[in-house]
Amino acid sequence: MALHFLLESAADAAVGDVVVLGGAEAHHAASVRRVRVGEAVTVGDGRGVWLTGTVASVQPKEVQIEVTSREDVPEPQPRTVLVQALAKGDRDELAVQAATELGIDEIVPWQASRSVSRWDAAKVAKGVARWETISREAAKQAHRPRLASVSAPVTTAQLAARAGVSRMLILEPTADAALTSLTWDAADERDVVLVVGPEGGIAPDELDVLQAAGATLVRLGDTVLRTSTAGPVALALVNAGLGRW
Repeated sequence: MALHFLLESAADAAVGDVVVLGGAEAHHAASVRRVRVGEAVTVGDGRGVWLTGTVASVQPKEVQIEVTSREDVPEPQPRTVLVQALAKGDRDELAVQAATELGIDEIVPWQASRSVSRWDAAKVAKGVARWETISREAAKQAHRPRLASVSAPVTTAQLAARAGVSRMLILEPTADAALTSLTWDAADERDVVLVVGPEGGIAPDELDVLQAAGATLVRLGDTVLRTSTAGPVALALVNAGLGRW
């Protein structure tokens, strides 16, 4: 499969144009991936533009690519959203990486009451930027035409407000309904929002608030998955249910 690179100005390119990678992306192409003149590559803007092209010239700080075809990939409907509770270590970051590879459209950090990791005001911008970097690199590796967006952290109250306008599924090991038992209506364009709790699980009062707001509790199986694993596993099942896999 051809190597894939990101370039914001790709949105302005047409067949026959030459697009230029510079900065970190040029370094990655020339020095890390060692592209060669004549090699086929793909370039995207992360918002649906997908260019196929041939490398025309390679310099350490500039790589030129002649565009041979262009495709504009529409945003999927419904969108899939991962609400990931903050977790200790790198477990939440592992979830962000895997979910991006599997096609998640939006990632929302959640400061759950049982989250060991806490993002105070000084950490929010740094934490969101870190998740954005992880998601961007995962999207490139997966050859995605669209990057996943990383939203600002939400409270439980803000999450409950979102439950009323989406199909929110709370991953809860004690739930009666299995995620695999759900049915999917192709005409339902509401976001599918997967909510994953922290290491200690979602607190009972939080479950009550979210259920009262319209969320549905679902389980993944008879075992309890880590917070880093549950979201990607659930997304894989949703992808299959929506006919994307």
